[in-house]
Amino acid sequence: MRVAVIGTGYVGLVSAVCLAHMGHMVVGVDNDTEKLAQLQRGQSPIYEPGLQEDLTLAIGTGRLQFHGDLEAAVGGSAVIFIAVGTPPLPSGASDTRAVAAVATAVGAVLAGDDQPRLVVNKSTVPIGTGDRVQDLVAQGAAAAGAPPPPVTVVSNPEFLREGQALWDSYNPDRIVLGSNDPAALLTMEQLYAPLIKRRCRGCDSSHPGPIPLIKTDLASAEMIKYAANAFLATKVSFINELAQLCDRLGADITLVADGIGLDQRIGRAFLDAGIGWGGSCLPKDVSALLHTASSRGLHPRLMEAVTAVNGDQRRLVVRKLQRVLPVLQGCTIGLLGLTFKPNTDDLREAPALDIATELIRLGAMVKGFDPYWSRQDHWPKALGSIQCCSSAMALAKGCHALVVVTEWPEFKLLDWTELGQEMVQRLVVDGRNCLDGAALTAAGFHWQGMGRNPP
Repeated sequence: MRVAVIGTGYVGLVSAVCLAHMGHMVVGVDNDTEKLAQLQRGQSPIYEPGLQEDLTLAIGTGRLQFHGDLEAAVGGSAVIFIAVGTPPLPSGASDTRAVAAVATAVGAVLAGDDQPRLVVNKSTVPIGTGDRVQDLVAQGAAAAGAPPPPVTVVSNPEFLREGQALWDSYNPDRIVLGSNDPAALLTMEQLYAPLIKRRCRGCDSSHPGPIPLIKTDLASAEMIKYAANAFLATKVSFINELAQLCDRLGADITLVADGIGLDQRIGRAFLDAGIGWGGSCLPKDVSALLHTASSRGLHPRLMEAVTAVNGDQRRLVVRKLQRVLPVLQGCTIGLLGLTFKPNTDDLREAPALDIATELIRLGAMVKGFDPYWSRQDHWPKALGSIQCCSSAMALAKGCHALVVVTEWPEFKLLDWTELGQEMVQRLVVDGRNCLDGAALTAAGFHWQGMGRNPP
């Protein structure tokens, strides 16, 4: 099929690459000229393991191209994906202005056209947006002075994990399709047929059976996306709250998580205690769900508690430092890892930013080393007053404490004896429980985990 993907951000670019490897002819469209130029040179504007290689291969096959001509891309496509950003507003609601602008523009481009097409919401949008997109397409056509095109809106939410986005694209746990038109659902099933049958690049062909396909109405598909992320956030906040109790009682939260995770009704995933969740999805989606519920006269007490616990975990890091360093003013604190999770360059809602802000407010100097950002030519503005260090050794020099904020795999391989020799005081707060606490304690460190007491 001929497919247009409007928006080449994280979701749009990964989706475009994946669709091209399914065998479709894909055009990626963006109004960011700098990003577009980069993509036209075959360079990925975002860091994601394997993405550059797959992007290069997809372009090389001739099945993937990028340009800024919305009219040409939409006019020549049977399926049009909307994959633009929906960032949070101060109220917690999702900002859907970009989605609305694209829907209106699509209506204007297709005004008077009689070829049936699908407009697919890939962006995470509030429940009810699918119906609004349908209306906006018609309004765009009316403004152009022509009848509305025969367009059907489909909801096809993404469930990508940053750092593992390509694997998740080729091997999703399920594909969710929402529409009130059975014919539209059938077309989407045909679009995804190579993926469902696990017959395209990146698919785990050893896995038995096809990928599960869930067909629903528009609103239910939109709700599935929010419900999934809200539940994952709930699991993380639940285990983090238990971790605080384990700190007081002398229990080990990792053993507790192993013990309850073997229960098939619970599962072990997302039961790793730490600093809490961040990134572009969980914070935004939980806030949007809270806003939607409140706007409908409901009081979502559980979601409010999930958010509150997550915020407290970040403050807990500072309290753990203050157990050993009661006065942080004049101290130097080093942050190991700055992105919200490993194997990504994403700093959106990263715990490191909140922790650094609080430490600086208390008079500490904050240094940071990140395996991605410390090796780039520029230090992003989002990192503010955090001093950039080129290595973990440079970070440790002169520090009163180190905090593991992001569980980059290479941190487990650091020579902590050498790091300790560079530090003023051997204090480590393991915010992700990824280090060997017994080994660090034996090496003379004052080690503190999250819900794990020192040996």
